[in-house]
Amino acid sequence: MANELRFDGRVAVVTGAGNGVGRSHALLLASRGAKVVVNDLGGSRHGEGKSSAAADSVVAEIKAAGGEAVANYDSVEDGGKIVQNALDTFGGVDIVVNNAGILRDVSFHKMTVQDWDLVYRVHLNGTFRVTHAAWPHMREKGYGRVVMTASASGIYGNFGQANYSAAKLGIYGFANSLTIEGRTKNLHVNTIAPVAGSRMTETMMPKEVVEIIKSEYVSPLVAYLCHESCQETGGLFEVGGGWVTKLRWERTKGHGFNPKLPFTPEDIAGKWDRIVDFTNADHPVTTEDSVQAVLVNLKSK
Repeated sequence: MANELRFDGRVAVVTGAGNGVGRSHALLLASRGAKVVVNDLGGSRHGEGKSSAAADSVVAEIKAAGGEAVANYDSVEDGGKIVQNALDTFGGVDIVVNNAGILRDVSFHKMTVQDWDLVYRVHLNGTFRVTHAAWPHMREKGYGRVVMTASASGIYGNFGQANYSAAKLGIYGFANSLTIEGRTKNLHVNTIAPVAGSRMTETMMPKEVVEIIKSEYVSPLVAYLCHESCQETGGLFEVGGGWVTKLRWERTKGHGFNPKLPFTPEDIAGKWDRIVDFTNADHPVTTEDSVQAVLVNLKSK
């Protein structure tokens, strides 16, 4: 295909690539010419145990198809080791797809500190460790593509997933700051909130839905966001089942009280309908946009 998006000469690190969505990402990138570090600790979806079998299987599949890949079994908490594997094996790193994750679902009043900490360590801290290790190498090169994996649970919340939701929305905030810092160095950072049938979702969706919503339906977006031709950065995308969409923040016009005069909870109540009215809403994209609304109110009174 003449216009096929290729990754020849690029090195990609994909975490949690032994199964599900991560496996699909690794296979697609490798099929388009990328040299792939297939990282997977090989533990359960609850974060227990470890095994080399999952990563080895994906690497064998890539090599059988004529691609290049190496297996890595380190925890994402040891992100430096994963990136070093890419440097030692392939001489660099151009793409990071942070996909590794676990679930410790339990209602908040029953949640243990361990339930919270394990999810935080894998999702948010693991994403930081891998990206932090790769960042200086991509920055020095003046090229890099990073894809973060958030979740609808992080965006909207979900019963029994306070730990997971907090970590996933934290990843999006992390990505937003890296977007700003990386823009001048051609480091693009985007975030996806995927919906796909996997061992992570099989307990949350009917079996027939899990079988239909395939992991392969998420990877084309990830591959595009990782390609050098893609200029998107700072985006948040929902993707799954062949559907791709971009999200953005929305803010009401609100109501500006006179900051030179005292105002009361009763004043807030009296203007509540206006404060929460999304008619003709704004769409702020920067912290400056946020502060500007306050400054305008100060100057107008």
